[in-house]
Amino acid sequence: MSSTHRNLSKIEGSGIPDGKGMRMGIVLSEWNSEITGSLFDGAIKTLVANGVSKDDIIITTVPGSFELTLGAQFLCEDKTIDGVIALGCVIQGETRHFDFICDAVAHGITNVSLKYNKPVIFGVLTPNDMQQAEDRSGGKHGNKGDEAAITALKMVALKKGL
Repeated sequence: MSSTHRNLSKIEGSGIPDGKGMRMGIVLSEWNSEITGSLFDGAIKTLVANGVSKDDIIITTVPGSFELTLGAQFLCEDKTIDGVIALGCVIQGETRHFDFICDAVAHGITNVSLKYNKPVIFGVLTPNDMQQAEDRSGGKHGNKGDEAAITALKMVALKKGL
């Protein structure tokens, strides 16, 4: 949860599992690239710092956040990928477009995760303005990319441990 009371880059709960041997996919939205690029940098840094080999991180880009769902599905079709991180940013505008995109992406990511029985992590910022996006992509509230990577590591470890 991103709020003014919590830093997205700080770990809560149990420790971070060792990612050695895990193969992760990242699907990255090109829209709002200054924000999504920072999310991506955080996710990569966190995965590698926790044992995932750079060679075991498969990266693909899609035009916008709406396309994250299908991009995640393409990655999930690869049986060697253990989990997928979807990174995007949809900033509130003057129309209801924001509501439709955010709702579709959230439901789509959940559906892909359930369809393929793999963790697909929702690393999509949904801020009211650019400042909130900057604050949550490496700014004063940490980096949602870090949080998404930690969540992916924990969920893959959970699945492998069952």
